Amino acid sequence: MSAIETKISRRLLVAGGAAFGAGLLTAPVSSQAQTLEKVTYLFPAPPVLPAFGPIRLAQGKGYFKEAGLEVDFAVGRGGVDVAKQVGAGNAPLGGIVADGPIMVRGNGVPVKIVAVFGGKGFMQLVVREDSGITKPADLKGKTITVMSYQDTTFYALLGLMASAGLTQNDVNVQQVGPTGVWQFVADGKSVGMAGVPDWIPPITATGVKVRVIPTEEFFPHMAQGIAVSDDMIKQKPEMIRKFVRAALRGMKDMMDDPDKAADAFVQFVPEWKGKEGGVKFAFNMYAKSVYPGQKVLGEVDVERLTKLQDFYLEKGFIQKKTPVEELYSNAFIK
Repeated sequence: MSAIETKISRRLLVAGGAAFGAGLLTAPVSSQAQTLEKVTYLFPAPPVLPAFGPIRLAQGKGYFKEAGLEVDFAVGRGGVDVAKQVGAGNAPLGGIVADGPIMVRGNGVPVKIVAVFGGKGFMQLVVREDSGITKPADLKGKTITVMSYQDTTFYALLGLMASAGLTQNDVNVQQVGPTGVWQFVADGKSVGMAGVPDWIPPITATGVKVRVIPTEEFFPHMAQGIAVSDDMIKQKPEMIRKFVRAALRGMKDMMDDPDKAADAFVQFVPEWKGKEGGVKFAFNMYAKSVYPGQKVLGEVDVERLTKLQDFYLEKGFIQKKTPVEELYSNAFIK
C-alpha cells in the first residue's frame, strides 16, 4: 500500500469511525493476517447500508480471507469522489454505480468497472403515494432528494428526468445526505427521492405509503460496480480477480436466499438488530429488481453501457465520448 493510499485510508477510516462506529470499519484481526494481502475498499456511503450486502457478506463469511485477502473499509463522499480517489491511486478498489466511468474518464480520471452487481438499474425513484406522481414527467416543479450531488445516483436521476424532457431547472433536487434523503420524504419536505431499496423501509416505518416507479421502463441505467484504476489493473490483476470473485459470492448468496443472507448480514452489521425486516425487504428487492439479467454473474453489459454513454452525450452530461473498452473490463469475473 502506498504512503498516499495509507494516508487517505486512515483519514477516511477515522472520519467514518466517528460517525458510524470505528469497530464497524475495521476488518477483524486474524491469526492468518500476516499471510494475507492487505486491501482497502472505499465505499461511497456508510457501509452499514444493505446496498453493500455483497461486500459485507464476503467479509463476514470469510470469502475474502479464503481468497487470500485482508480487506479494510473506508468511506468516501459519494460515488464521484470514490472514482476520483481510486483513479488517483488513493484506494485500490471502490464502489460506484457502473456507469460512473462515463462521467469521470473524460475529466482525466482513469477508472474502469471490473464487476457490476446486477443487470438492472440501482437507483429507484421512490415517491410518496399521496404525491400523485406516477411517471418521471410528473416531477416537474417538485422537490426531490438525493444523497449527494457527488453520488452517481444523482446522475441516474438526471438521466431519468432527461428521458421525460426535464432538466435540473425543472425540478428542485436537494442533496441532503444518507439520512435526509429518506427523512425528507417521510416528513413531507420532498415528494420523493432518487434512492436505493435500503431507504424505503425507514419511510414506510413512519406510516407513510410510497410508490416505487420502475425506472428501468424509462431509463436503462446501471447497478453498483467495483471500480479500479488502469494502473491497478496493470500492477495487481490477481488481487482484483480474487476480490471480485469473493464479492460475487456474496451477491450470489443474496440472490439464492435473500432472507437467509439478510440474517447473516445483521450478524455482521449489528446496527440492524431489531430491524431485520428492513434488511430482508431491501435484500429481496435487490434479488428481484436489481441483480437479475446477467449472462455471467458480475458481467458488464457493453450494449447497455454504450447506449448510456450515447444518451449522456446527447443530453450534454458529458462533452465527448470515451472508447467503450476503456470504461470496463470483464476479464476479472472469469
